Amino acid sequence: MRGLQMEMDVDAKLPKLNKQGKLHALRFVSKLGKITFNVLSFVGDNTIKKEVIARYLQAEQEANDKSDNMAITEKNYKFKHKKQVQLNNRVISIFEVTPREKRVGLFKGELWIDNETSMPVRESGRFVKNPSVFFKKVEFVREYEIKEGLSLPSAVKSFADVRIAGRVELDINFSHYTPRDAKLDIDDEAIASRTPSSPAQD
Repeated sequence: MRGLQMEMDVDAKLPKLNKQGKLHALRFVSKLGKITFNVLSFVGDNTIKKEVIARYLQAEQEANDKSDNMAITEKNYKFKHKKQVQLNNRVISIFEVTPREKRVGLFKGELWIDNETSMPVRESGRFVKNPSVFFKKVEFVREYEIKEGLSLPSAVKSFADVRIAGRVELDINFSHYTPRDAKLDIDDEAIASRTPSSPAQD
């Protein structure tokens, strides 16, 4: 994922409050692994923009900074092979994953691995510790697409129970992966993009 940029579409809803919004952005991953965003457009309710999407983008950046502590490895998880299935003409091994400790960013659920490439095609489950007091329960499904030797995120569905506001639904799609402009890696802190804390800016 390092040194790539992609388009990102986020569709967020608060069904209880009848609020929704859609954001279109560019997502950059520098060669050093730093994640930044350039918000291109947003339509919808301001609450969705500030309290749902902005929080998600900020959480993604913070999680990336602690990626070693969240990696799906034997250091952080226990694995149990459940079964094999056929998916899109591929043989997939499904593992049950259980975190070795209760820590923010770790989840209990399933990991689907392509037998031929040993790359992930799906992760799903529930986080064992809430990322903030804003959320009471967070569940997710993350899909990957294997292209040219890489396992690239294609879609994420996330559901969370939020205090007062009720249930949050997030549908995120990634597309148009391209090499990141090398000029932007000259100074990793000076990327011309908007930060997750202010995706509402016009």
